Amino acid sequence: MENNAKKNYNRLMQIQLESILQNNSQKKTSLLLHACCAPCSSAVLERLASYFETTIFYYNPNIHPQSEYIRRRDELIKFVCAFPFAKDVRLFIPPYNPQEYFAATKTRQEVALQSEPEQGERCYRCYRFRMEKAFAYAAENGFDYATTTLSISPHKDAQKINAIGAELEQKNGNSPKFLYADFKKKNGYKRSLELSCEYNLYRQDYCGCVFSQKIH
Repeated sequence: MENNAKKNYNRLMQIQLESILQNNSQKKTSLLLHACCAPCSSAVLERLASYFETTIFYYNPNIHPQSEYIRRRDELIKFVCAFPFAKDVRLFIPPYNPQEYFAATKTRQEVALQSEPEQGERCYRCYRFRMEKAFAYAAENGFDYATTTLSISPHKDAQKINAIGAELEQKNGNSPKFLYADFKKKNGYKRSLELSCEYNLYRQDYCGCVFSQKIH
């Protein structure tokens, strides 16, 4: 974790993207993009569109209540249909099962996790289990790269997110590769705000889980 913390993830991503551009393969590089909502996806899709054939993986059983999950899901579908940079983007939505979130994070057994502020251990476990699901799907379906939109939020810990991604890449034998990113950099978060206004996107006021909703 300490070594990962010293890395410039935005620069690492740029190196990866430059390498992809230099690849003369006729087949476009494929990317599985774990996404949590439309606003977080917006600037990310705009930035990556020219490099990848992208599939969005909307896996977020942490979101509470179900009506909020559905609202965010439907907003993402609406945005993908309307956004020019997403015209060739595919969308895969696994079934919604919040019990998977509680089992993975153990927030019911470890009660102290429930009152933690954002970016603590509860959030780390949540990042990890959603990214693990994304990597497993990407590996099973032959994607070249996998990454997540999570780092575009100023409330998310990009160091932890990228450390998880690097570990999962190694665990899966470098297939898929992890696309390093700190999407909030280079005005990424600001751009997501602009696109949210332009497309009238619903922007939630809490991260997603029942505990973040209560804390908020």
